[in-house]
Amino acid sequence: MKVGVARETAPGERRVALVPEALARLSQAGWDVLVERGAGAGSLIPDSAYAEAGANVVSTDDLYAAADVVVRVQRPAADEAAKLRSGQALIGLLQPLLAPRVMADLASRGVTAISLDAIPRTLSRAQSMDALSSQANVGGYKAVLMAANEYGRYFPLLTTAAGTAKPANVLILGIGVAGLQAIGTARRLGSVVKAYDVRPETAEQAESLGAQFVRLKTAIDASGTGGYARALTDEEQAAQQQELNGVIAGMDVVITTAQVPGRKPPLLVTGDAVRGMKPGSVIVDMAASALGGNVELSRPGETVVTDNGVTILAPDNLPATMPAGASAFYARNLSALLLHLTKDGNLNVDLSDEIGGPVTITHGGEVVSEAVQKLLDTAPAPAAAGAAGTGA
Repeated sequence: MKVGVARETAPGERRVALVPEALARLSQAGWDVLVERGAGAGSLIPDSAYAEAGANVVSTDDLYAAADVVVRVQRPAADEAAKLRSGQALIGLLQPLLAPRVMADLASRGVTAISLDAIPRTLSRAQSMDALSSQANVGGYKAVLMAANEYGRYFPLLTTAAGTAKPANVLILGIGVAGLQAIGTARRLGSVVKAYDVRPETAEQAESLGAQFVRLKTAIDASGTGGYARALTDEEQAAQQQELNGVIAGMDVVITTAQVPGRKPPLLVTGDAVRGMKPGSVIVDMAASALGGNVELSRPGETVVTDNGVTILAPDNLPATMPAGASAFYARNLSALLLHLTKDGNLNVDLSDEIGGPVTITHGGEVVSEAVQKLLDTAPAPAAAGAAGTGA
């Protein structure tokens, strides 16, 4: 069986699905590895490094023609999806809930689509496959560095002959993987860190890293399933927002991390909250995307400076800005999943498996994911059929 590492073509994407260090375990399991020429260039991994690790470096057409499984980071664009053939498998962060019609197109082609963002994250033996967590970890770290770079003052307390610089007050909104990494990174840079989440059980995690957990008088328990917070009702959100605005106003840096795959991110920082902040303050909206963001005034992929001097950063792919580290983590996640799905040297798709079932989106010419099929059943029919692409 052959696994092919495709070159990423999405704008700004510098990660690669597998790194040379990950190839040995796959080879031992019976996989021959093909690497598309230039696949590792964005992560500064030359083709020669893959060749030395035992892979065959091939052209784009040869890769799609020969590979039994094509692995990548992002969902393929239309022209790349068109190269996939019946009986092939595609593995990556496919974001199927954002592109149900693309999944339907892959199913019609006879492609087995397997998505790492559907890993059951609360299952302990799936943690080594949890690419969302590994990439969020990278994002949380980089978000703090971006904020520190943009902030016009010091993060730590400094006493010098020229006087004393006060430490920055940093607020982390959302205490998941990204939020915890952001807390740790901001603390290591010497700032005073506060953190808030609508799930009360996260307080202990934040405090264990040295942050002060913000306890609102209007506190609401929004613990959900699968490790995510549930969406607040309009009444609940209004009740907490006014009090939270007062906390935000006293911060020098605010980093928001609250995301739920396939759904609009919750609004955490309103326009009124931004207008109450001091000039020179910095906000990093990690959730900014085409679906919206945690910050009302953020714009995906852009830097906004408000009339009152607050800088709002909305990076749209933070892990890709640290491609070497992010690719190394992702390669371990993908390799662990692929090895879990390998039986007797072949890809074994078992829909009854507690890991293999949830991650399999299409198989046998059908969309087998109930969540994706539900979206297809409720979505209006397209005006005209089109090729698979990167949109819904």
